[in-house]
Amino acid sequence: MGVVGEKQNIDFVISTGDNFYDDGLTGVDDPAFYDSFVNIYTAPSLQKIWYNVLGNHDYRGDVGAQLSPILTQKDSRWVCMRSFILDAGIVEFFFVDTTPFHDDYFTDPGEHTYDWSGVLPREAYLSELLKDVDSALGQSKAKWKIVVGHHTIKSAGHHGNTVEVEQQLLPILKARNVDAYINGHDHCLEHIVDTESGIHFLTSGGGSKAWRGDIKPWNKEELKLYYDGQGFMTVQITESKADIVFYDIYGKVLHTWSLSKKLNYEA
Repeated sequence: MGVVGEKQNIDFVISTGDNFYDDGLTGVDDPAFYDSFVNIYTAPSLQKIWYNVLGNHDYRGDVGAQLSPILTQKDSRWVCMRSFILDAGIVEFFFVDTTPFHDDYFTDPGEHTYDWSGVLPREAYLSELLKDVDSALGQSKAKWKIVVGHHTIKSAGHHGNTVEVEQQLLPILKARNVDAYINGHDHCLEHIVDTESGIHFLTSGGGSKAWRGDIKPWNKEELKLYYDGQGFMTVQITESKADIVFYDIYGKVLHTWSLSKKLNYEA
């Protein structure tokens, strides 16, 4: 990542959640913050802002710790919020807190305990969140609109499609002409192009443990990449073009894709 980051002269890094395994952070002084973040991403090119979204494993710990400004004092790169917008000029990134959508975490948590402080009452939280996402996407004047969430919407991986997110969030993404949805959750690298909406579904979940051979059948026309190993992806964006590249852990290119947009010239 460090080598590729330097070559591309990256502006920032996005993390698709499950920032700390297995059960998030125990608090702001949890050494996992250093063991899994500060002391891992040490390359000069990665000393940029990291925009982090929460995953389901993060909700099994102290969510407030990851959201706390104390972590940003420990490492100024760290930015983590539940849902937020990153305005990068020609592109806007809309980060969405997808974990509270998932019914099973509430109705059948098994041995896991989730920290729902700040989320309950759940119905009101989700209704407000969906309204905010719809409104923000509708008001956006950005040339490119990319949504980031932890959970899959379309995936041939182990978890497959997250039905609740697919039912509640996807209609908004379609209606608001979103270009791409970037997620983690499935421990693989994956690119699906939805033939109906044209939305690109990009899974970058290969930052740690990967699940070999865990793939479901998918329409070959839509599935452009499925890599069941570790790795990462980059996105380079200009006004007229977005270049997506997936890499394995050695920096070998696994898959590339370019999206283009017409330039609007005002008279």
